[in-house]
Order: sequence, then C-alpha cells, then structure tokens
Amino acid sequence: MSTENTELVVIGTVHHVPTPEALEVLANVAVVVNHAGVISAVLPADSPASDEAVRRAKTVVRLGQHERLMPGLIDTHVHAPQWPQLGTGLDLPLEKWLFDYTFPLEAKYADAAFAQSVWSHMVPTFLRHGTTTSVYYATVDTDSTTLLAQTCVEHGQRAYVGRVAMDHPEGTPEWYRDKTAQQGIDDSQRSIEEIHALAGNEGLVSPIVTPRFIPACSDELLTGLGELAGRTNTLVQTHCSESHWEHGYVLERYGRTDTEMLKHFGLLKQGTVLAHGVHIGDTDYNLIKEAHAGVAHCPMSNSYFANGVFPARRVLGLGVHVGLGTDISAGTDAGLMKQCVHAVTSSRMLEDGVNGIDGGVE
Repeated sequence: MSTENTELVVIGTVHHVPTPEALEVLANVAVVVNHAGVISAVLPADSPASDEAVRRAKTVVRLGQHERLMPGLIDTHVHAPQWPQLGTGLDLPLEKWLFDYTFPLEAKYADAAFAQSVWSHMVPTFLRHGTTTSVYYATVDTDSTTLLAQTCVEHGQRAYVGRVAMDHPEGTPEWYRDKTAQQGIDDSQRSIEEIHALAGNEGLVSPIVTPRFIPACSDELLTGLGELAGRTNTLVQTHCSESHWEHGYVLERYGRTDTEMLKHFGLLKQGTVLAHGVHIGDTDYNLIKEAHAGVAHCPMSNSYFANGVFPARRVLGLGVHVGLGTDISAGTDAGLMKQCVHAVTSSRMLEDGVNGIDGGVE
C-alpha cells in the first residue's frame, strides 16, 4: 500500500454494516484516507504500515475509549422546504395537509433570503446528525433549488437536489405549480444544468429529476420528465403509493398502479428513489427490483400519513433496495437513528399485530 498521498488517518474502533444482516466491529484499526477523500486502507493500528501512514498523514485523529467511527448516514427522502413546519398539522389527512400547510410554505421560497435562511440552518443540522448524504426535494422555484445545492456544496454535504415539477390542477393549487407541462420540463432541465455548473461542486451534489407524485403531474409532464431523465442521464425521485388517497387516485386515473405508470412514463429506471411504496404488492416490488430502483422507507411519517406499514422485511427478502428516509416534515426529526427505532417498532407491529388483530403478511 502506498501512503504517499495520505491525507487523514483515524485510529480507533469502527462499526459498519457490510450486509443488511450483519454488523461488523473492527477494533483498534487505522482507517487511511487519501487526498481524494477515499478510504485507501483499513490496517491494524499496531502494524508497521499503520505507523507509516500516520507518519505521512496531514491529520491524525485518535478516537477515545467510548468513541466509534461509522459510515456517514444516507437520508433517502427529505422535503427540504418543509423544515420550518416540523410536527405541524399531522392530525390531517395527507391531501389536506398539503394544501393547508405544505404548499403555502413551499411557495415562500421564491424569496431568496427566506430560502437561504432555511437552507443555512437545515444542512448543518443534518450533518450534526451524521447524515453525510441527503436526497432532497426542493421547490418549484428553480433559483431556490440551485441555492439549496450551493448550500450543500459550501457545507460539504453530498446530496441529490431536485427541482419539484408539478402542473396538474387536481393535485396542486393554482398559485403553486408549473403553469404548463413544458415549463416544468424546461425549468427542470435548467435546474440540472445549474447544479452541474456550481462553482466548487466537483460531483459532490447532483441534480435529480423530481415529479412530485402522479396526482400533481399531467401525462405530458410525466412523459417529458422521463425523457429528460433519460436524455441527461439523471436519476429520478418521486412518491409511490404513500397513502390510500394517492394509491387510489392513480388506480382511478389509469386503472394501473403507481409503479406500473412510473415505468410507463420512463421514470422507473436504475437508481430511481420511490418514497414510501406502502400500498403495492409483490408484482410492483418485483418491477422495482427489475428496474434496479429502490424504496425510501419512511417509518415515522408512514405512521401519520401512509394508512399502513411498509413491509420492509418482505421487500428486502424480494431483493429490492431499501433505504431509510426522515421524510421531513411528515417525519418530525432529522435523526436517521430515530428512524431505525421507528422501523423496528413498525415492523414488530406488522409482524405481531395490534389489539388482538393478527399481524403478519402473506
């Protein structure tokens, strides 16, 4: 191993999870990081190679007895503009909550000063919780979306930042939506270009095509966004069968599930992040698997708005990629560790049943 380009060495105990079923503890090791920020070696701390790495490193960190090093956490579903309304209106059904609280708040981000005040507080807070990567929904406003991406670059948080596209009058208010499908497509493309061009970015922050969800989007917009994602080789994020209302709306509109229609529009593809996925079955989960897409499991917010529990164990067993999401602000805390607790709790309730009603899934 060459240690010539060693930037950082961290010495201590490492916890990591190499597979969903295994926790590995590496005691008294030296983690060697090169100038590109890549871990180049994990060595026994008392080895000659470790001593050489320490000698060459610009920075050496020695963890205390009760300190542990672990990989950065990845939050797969965050509504960044909802940060100021944590815990607000959670007694309402999803569709009413959106119109009464969420859309009015998100419309305020056309004010750049307001947007910056929120982003500058939110991004460092996620980092303090150990979230080194976030997948963000921004707003319909392209400028505030670019500003969020810039804030992530400045604070060193890896992120996917999506300018939200939505134009359907049935699922959006007149005063907060794209005026036409073409505007939604064009502004989404501009957002992609601006994020790639950010000074100092160097691939830390990437754009992501973001149709809010099918009830908020016309067929023309969904088709155009699918084509845009393919043409620009950009990932996609959207919601999938989060609640009875959303799931039922798509079935009534098309006679097919969210997952089937997202595939139809070219939005279900490799790397697509589908938030929630609560009210679909194994046929849909297999479509997600075949597309090499994944589900953002948001156990806390599911308790408020999903009308159900995501069958995480079963879906993992099918070979589907599953990540955790806070779903700020339907999820009320930025800490992914708390989402781990909620995930276990909700899975136990699904498995065992509640109030004498048998649990378990087929």
